[in-house]
Amino acid sequence: MTAPPLRIVFFGTPEFAVPSLDAVIRSRHELVALVSQPDRPKGRGQQVQVTPTKAAAAAHGIPVLQPSKIRDEAFLQQIRDFGPDLGIVVAFGRLLPDALLAIPRLGMINVHASILPRYRGAAPIQRAVLAGDGETGVTIMRVITEMDAGPTFAVATVPIPADATSADMAVTLAQLGAELLLPVVEDLAAGRAVETPQDDALATHAAKISKAESAIDWSEPAAVVHNKVRGLQPWPLASTRLAGERLVLRRTSPFGADLPPGSPPGRILRAEGDELIVACGAGTALRVLDIQPEGRRAMTAREFMAGRGVTEGARFEP
Repeated sequence: MTAPPLRIVFFGTPEFAVPSLDAVIRSRHELVALVSQPDRPKGRGQQVQVTPTKAAAAAHGIPVLQPSKIRDEAFLQQIRDFGPDLGIVVAFGRLLPDALLAIPRLGMINVHASILPRYRGAAPIQRAVLAGDGETGVTIMRVITEMDAGPTFAVATVPIPADATSADMAVTLAQLGAELLLPVVEDLAAGRAVETPQDDALATHAAKISKAESAIDWSEPAAVVHNKVRGLQPWPLASTRLAGERLVLRRTSPFGADLPPGSPPGRILRAEGDELIVACGAGTALRVLDIQPEGRRAMTAREFMAGRGVTEGARFEP
C-alpha cells in the first residue's frame, strides 16, 4: 500500500538546488512552499537578480518565502501554518535554528555534495577538486544542530575527471542529488528509512572559499596549481601576474617533459605556437591552455602570446 503524499517545504537558493526542487515538483508529493535567500544585487551593474530556485518555484505557482531573519517568530509561524510533514534543504546557505528544524513532522533532510563525513561545510565541491580527489559524491542526511553531522540515508559516488572544474562537478552532483533524493523521501513517507550515524573521527571540514585563495603560488608542484585552477572556478578563479597585469588561468594541464635544471618557479620555459609552459615547484611544469586578462575575454595561449609578445624567460608572479 502506498503511503499518503507528504507536504514538503523546500529550503534552497542557488542553481545547484534546482534539479532537486524540480524532482520534488514532479513527484507525487505536495510542495507547499519554497524558502530561498533574499534576491540580491549581482554583476557589474549590481542589478537585483531573482534566485534560481525562486524562478523555478514561481513558474509552478508555488509560494515563495525569502525571510531576512529565519529565527523570527513570524517566519516560524508561516512554516507551521503550512503544516509540513518534511523539510528538504539543498544549498540554502544558512544554518537552520532548532525551532525551525522541529516544525516538520518527519524533520528535515539535506542533499550534501560530498561523501560524508568528509568535507562537512560550505564548499565541499571546491575542496574536493582543490585536493585532487579522484572521486566525490552526494549524501542525503538528516539535518541536526551540528553542521552536516546528522545520520545519513543514502550515498552515491562519481569520479572527478582530471580536467573537471568545480563548476563542472556542481552540475554533475546537482543531478545526482536529485536522483538520490526521491527514494529517500519515499522511504520516509513509508516509515522504512534507515539512518546510519556518521563516524565523527573521520570528519573533515570544507571551509568557505575566500578571494584570498586566488593567487597562484608557483613554488607549489604543477598538480597543485592545476587543481587550484580547476577548483576555484567559477569563483574566485586562480590568478597570477605578468609584467604587473593580473591574469586568470582558465584551463591548464601538468606538463610531463624534463625541465631545464634550476628553473625558478613562475619562469616561462616555452612560449611558442600553442605552447605556454611555466616552471612550478618540485621540478615540475604547467601547460597553460586558456588564459584571461583582467576585464577581457578568455583566450588561448597562442592568442595571448601573440597579443603581448610573451617570450621565454619572462616570469609569472603571485
